[in-house]
Amino acid sequence: MSGPVLEASGLGWDVTTAAGPLRVVHDVDLRADRGELVVVRGASGSGKTSLLRLLAGLERPDRGTVAVDGTTLADRSEDELRALRRDRLAIVFQDFSLLPVLTAAENVEVPLRIRRTEPAERDAMVAEALALVGLTGHEHQRPEELSGGQQQRVGIARAVVGRPGLLLADEPTAQLDSATAAGIVDLVAGLVHDTGLAAVVTTSDDAFLDRATRVVDIER
Repeated sequence: MSGPVLEASGLGWDVTTAAGPLRVVHDVDLRADRGELVVVRGASGSGKTSLLRLLAGLERPDRGTVAVDGTTLADRSEDELRALRRDRLAIVFQDFSLLPVLTAAENVEVPLRIRRTEPAERDAMVAEALALVGLTGHEHQRPEELSGGQQQRVGIARAVVGRPGLLLADEPTAQLDSATAAGIVDLVAGLVHDTGLAAVVTTSDDAFLDRATRVVDIER
């Protein structure tokens, strides 16, 4: 399919506060093509997470448009948006968001169970995803038995196991020490290069900048 995987134009979002309307996201244009790592950089409170939620269809903008693979999100119902997030884009959260009672493999297979993927295919896809993030051999460990960096790798494996075209990552190194964070930067950049997916990463970590195809700066 030709054209950008993700395209946002004139994107804006306001919230109501006791002091009046607060402009959270203002006039953002952003594009991500296959094989691109786009870094959205900004200080804490600049609206990076809010922007990512708009790009994922978790919030609806007050102004502008977001399109994934040519599909304008404003035209989709909530059920259609859930299906899009299930099948065509994936999100990595800064707090890992793993289910503590499940093993690494079981956490990764959650989206495949939602899709009702056949068990044999599901097992093969989970093993492949864990291998991609360097966690072969850790399949049966629960989150509490893994380091922070390993937990984030499980989160990334869960995001890419369904082979989406778009990866959205919200401050994926925020909870990690510098050495572990560098490994996550290498991992995300490697996935983009090796699999051809498009990735948009929000971060205040300069380590991503050298690996980015494009950097978008947003200000408060």
